[in-house]
Amino acid sequence: MIIASWQSVLTFALLLFLLLPLGRLPQGYRLSVLFALLLVALVPLSTGLTLAGLLRGLTDDLATTTLIWLVIAVSIRLGYVQSMSATEKWPLWLGFGLLGLVLYPAAMGVGMFDTYRWGYHPRLLVMVVGILTLAFLLARAYVGILMLALASLAYLLDLKPSNNYWDYLLDPFLVIYCLGALVLQTVRILRRRARPMQPAV
Repeated sequence: MIIASWQSVLTFALLLFLLLPLGRLPQGYRLSVLFALLLVALVPLSTGLTLAGLLRGLTDDLATTTLIWLVIAVSIRLGYVQSMSATEKWPLWLGFGLLGLVLYPAAMGVGMFDTYRWGYHPRLLVMVVGILTLAFLLARAYVGILMLALASLAYLLDLKPSNNYWDYLLDPFLVIYCLGALVLQTVRILRRRARPMQPAV
C-alpha cells in the first residue's frame, strides 16, 4: 500500500468535513467526524492508493496557505474560532488574488517574464511577500500574516517535495477562490448601490 503524505491525509479530511452538512450536530460529534475522516483518508483502494493518495493524484499537494485556510475554516465550523466577516476577508482575497495574477499568466507564457522562476531563488519573491505582509498588517489582516509566515516556515523546513517558494504560497484553487470571491462581492456591492432608495412613509 502506498502511504499518503500527511498533507494529503489532512487535505482529504478537511475538505470532506467542510462539504458535509454537519451544522446541527453538537461540537463533540463534529470533532469525532473529523477524526473519523482522517482514518477514512487512509483506506486503501484496489489500486494500492489510499483515498487521500487518490485525491492527491487529482489535485497535487495544496499550497501551505490553502491548507492553513482550510484549518481555519474547520476551526470556525467546530466553534473554536470566530467566523470572519467579508470585510475581514477582503484583504486576503485581494492579496492572494494579486499574487496569483503575478504568477499564473506569466507561468502560462503571457508576458516577457517567467515569474515561476522567482521561486527557485526567491530573493525578489521574499521582498514581494514582505510588502504583502506589511499590507496585511496595515489592514489588520492577521490571518494573512499567519498564512504567509507559516508558508515561509514550511519552505525553510522543506516540508513539501517542491523546492519552489511559489508552491508553498499559492495553488490554482486558492487563486480561483480569491478572485471569484472578489468578483462576487464586487457585484453585490454594485447591486446594493444601484437599488433605488425607498421613499420614507
